[in-house]
Amino acid sequence: MNLDSNTTVREVAVQMPQSTRIFERLKIDYCCGGNTPLVEACANAGVAVSDLEKMLAQDGIATSGPPVETDFQAASLAELIDHILSKHHVFTKTEMVRLQALLTKVVDVHGQNHPELHRVESMFQTLCGDLNPHMFKEEQVLFPYILELESAHTQRRPVPFTPFGTVNNPIRMMMMEHDTAGEILRELRNLTTDYAIPADACISYQTLYSALQEFEADLHQHIHLENNILFPRAAEMEEAFAWR
Repeated sequence: MNLDSNTTVREVAVQMPQSTRIFERLKIDYCCGGNTPLVEACANAGVAVSDLEKMLAQDGIATSGPPVETDFQAASLAELIDHILSKHHVFTKTEMVRLQALLTKVVDVHGQNHPELHRVESMFQTLCGDLNPHMFKEEQVLFPYILELESAHTQRRPVPFTPFGTVNNPIRMMMMEHDTAGEILRELRNLTTDYAIPADACISYQTLYSALQEFEADLHQHIHLENNILFPRAAEMEEAFAWR
C-alpha cells in the first residue's frame, strides 16, 4: 500500500488489518479518529511516516504465511456482524462485569493511597452504563436491519422498511456514542498514566490494569470494525437500492 499525504488512518487499518497492532502500540486512534490524515496522526504520535512504513513492512514479513487476519472487506455483512457479536460483544459484556467487581476490590484496598482509582472506577462505570444500551440498540435494531438489507440486496427484493428512515440515522448515533467511549478510554489512560503499575500494587491491582488495557484494545478493534467497515458498507448497500 502506498502512503501519501491524503492517506487516512482508516484506509491503512482497513487495507492492512495487521496495522492496528502497530497503531495500538503508537497510541494512534484508528477507530474513532480513523478519518485523520496519517501524516497528522503520525505527527501527533511523534513518529515519522517513513518509520511507520518500515514498521508496517516488518510486520508484514513477520506475519507472512497463513493469514491470521480476516478480510472483513471481502466477508459478507452477516459474517462481519456475527464476528462482532460473538467476539466483541460477548467479550465486552463479560469483561465489564469482571472489571467492575475487580475495581471495587482494588479501590477498597488501595483507594486511600491512590485516590485516582476512585475516578477510574467512576469513569469505567460510566463507560459500562453507555455501552450496555449501545450494544442493545445494535443487537435489536441496527444489526437486524443491516442483515435484512443484505438479504434483500442478495435476493433483489425491495429495500426493507425502517422506522428510522435511512440506515445513516442510527449509524450517526452509534458513531457519536463510539466517540464518547473513545474519550472515556483516553481519560482512563490519562488517570492511570498509561496504566503504570505502582510500586505497592498487589496482584489484583496489576491484574486490573492489565485487563483494562486488554479491554481498551478490544474496544478499539470493535469500534474500528463498525465505524470503518460495517457502517460504510451498509450505507453503500442501502444507497445502491436507489439506483435500481
